[in-house]
Amino acid sequence: MTFSLNHIAISVQDVNQSIDFYKKVFQLQEIENTASNSKTRWLSFDDGRQLHLIPRPELKVVTNKAVHFALSTPHFEAFITHLNNLDIAYSDWKNTPNKDYIRKDGILQVYFQDPDGYWIEVNNQV
Repeated sequence: MTFSLNHIAISVQDVNQSIDFYKKVFQLQEIENTASNSKTRWLSFDDGRQLHLIPRPELKVVTNKAVHFALSTPHFEAFITHLNNLDIAYSDWKNTPNKDYIRKDGILQVYFQDPDGYWIEVNNQV
């Protein structure tokens, strides 16, 4: 058997705010929700994988940095500049503000949160 990642689904309080955030930060494209007529909205990465944003206005996300999803880019330094231009705070694993972290294997990474408090890692592993 083989598997590949199809999509990530997260619950969000304000789906419009989350759509704007993910489009602005990662330049994702909104695609049609082909599964239902719900208010869940879908975004697509360049490789066809998807992020599904499920509206749950009453939900308050409580999580920690160990619970995150990670995205990779070969344009890590440009992405850091992009975060700075958007005034999005990021940190290393130890919560040092505006600092990246070099893992033991040499991969650079940063962490930041979306509007609902979900942790996102971006690294330069390609």
